[in-house]
Amino acid sequence: MAGLRERKKQQTHDALSEAAIELFVKHGFYSVPVTDIAAVVEVSKPTLFKYFPSKEDLVMHRIEDHRREAARVVEASSAPPAAALRAYFLAGLADREPTTGLNDLPEVVAYYNLVFGTPALATRLREFMDDDERALAEALGGDLDAELLAAQLLSTRRILAYRNWEAISHGQSADDRYPAAVAEAEQAFDRLGHVS
Repeated sequence: MAGLRERKKQQTHDALSEAAIELFVKHGFYSVPVTDIAAVVEVSKPTLFKYFPSKEDLVMHRIEDHRREAARVVEASSAPPAAALRAYFLAGLADREPTTGLNDLPEVVAYYNLVFGTPALATRLREFMDDDERALAEALGGDLDAELLAAQLLSTRRILAYRNWEAISHGQSADDRYPAAVAEAEQAFDRLGHVS
């Protein structure tokens, strides 16, 4: 069980991120100085940077637990890579996992609008995805075939998630989008089945 000091640090960490995302969604990422975020949580700017080394980290840490996720899924499964990731993606759709793009909770939609609509955050997301691809390629053996397969698998997942997010951001509910999201995922992973 975490001690009081660790709990306080986690509370400050979470409060900083929540304040930042709320301010960024309301005023725009580039319009909010980090001093404003620190002031909301009543900490100094140097303290903020002890928790988050950059302004972008205040936002991107929300998806940190998904870093290298595809590699973990493939390594934990006895199924072929495409089959393992297909099952994982379909389960994510059913659970309305935000990383599948199929989540219409207002705070999730606002978060992804912020990330996709802010060049600095979109760049960081791209770096995140590149790291995922390298990790998956390594899990698949690290050779040229592994690199090509990792790129195909993760591009497929990214395109599917983005199509779902686009539908949600244009007003479709997650429940209404779900049948098409499943059909598109099945179609896309069927096409990949022969390469894994």
